[in-house]
Amino acid sequence: MPLVNTKEMFKKAYDEGYAIGAFNVNNMEIVQAITEAAKEMNSPVILQVSSGARKYAKHVYLVKLVEAALADTDLPIALHLDHGDTFELCKACIDGGFTSVMIDGSAHSFEENIALTKKVVDYAHQFNVTVEGELGKLAGVEDDVNVSAEDASYTNPDQVEEFVKRTGVDSLAIAIGTSHGAYKFKPGTKPQLRFDILEEIQKRLPGFPIVLHGASSVPQEYVKIVNQYGGAMPDAIGVPEDMLRQAAKMAVCKINIDSDLRLGMTAAIRKHFVEHPDHFDPRQYLGDARTAIKGIVSHKIKEVLGSNDKA
Repeated sequence: MPLVNTKEMFKKAYDEGYAIGAFNVNNMEIVQAITEAAKEMNSPVILQVSSGARKYAKHVYLVKLVEAALADTDLPIALHLDHGDTFELCKACIDGGFTSVMIDGSAHSFEENIALTKKVVDYAHQFNVTVEGELGKLAGVEDDVNVSAEDASYTNPDQVEEFVKRTGVDSLAIAIGTSHGAYKFKPGTKPQLRFDILEEIQKRLPGFPIVLHGASSVPQEYVKIVNQYGGAMPDAIGVPEDMLRQAAKMAVCKINIDSDLRLGMTAAIRKHFVEHPDHFDPRQYLGDARTAIKGIVSHKIKEVLGSNDKA
């Protein structure tokens, strides 16, 4: 099976009330862990690459890793650019084999965002590549994305119809209270997603796929492991998984997951070196990291996304 874009997988997800996991990849072990879990769960999957990951691992290496995963699993897999911020970056990914790209024009004015997004859409659609746009600004830090809490803003439902119509975008990332990174909410607080905004957008864009960024749940068992083995992660909780599952049953067809994978990988490696200080073979500690990530992805697919047995 060749790489696919997100059009058909989102239509099926919307109609059946589940979401597709979009997992960020940086190296071989992460790609293997995600796709092995997806294969066992019989789930479609989106492997997404940030501009930072593309600089770190190089475009060609990541594409070849994803092609290998495709041959190994024969699953519906989309290769997606996460948070592309320029036309040039999106074009390079489209020309280089990506089947989906995100153009994040949320830092610009509404009109500038429309113009930039439409430019990417017009180019991408020539090659059957789907495009994700963004309205609203999520707080937090992830790779090159850095938005302060003061600058964050919810998506305005009054703008979504015009934005989608004028750009021709295939999916829309919205801001309803999630945030990038692992440090989201203090323990004792009650995180809330603005389901009223999501419901209003769903009414205005019936059948249209919505995307949630910044949806990590910050598994506390991994926070404890990191801190137990020499880390100093501050107390923080993520987005409650029951809220994400509720969103997946509505218009949300794509949920981005990155920080949870990083946390699981870091915890496994820290634990390995403390328990085996004499080890120096990367296959030993990266093998543990791969196992941890695989477990996280399997859990997300079944308990949060609901995409198991949907491939």
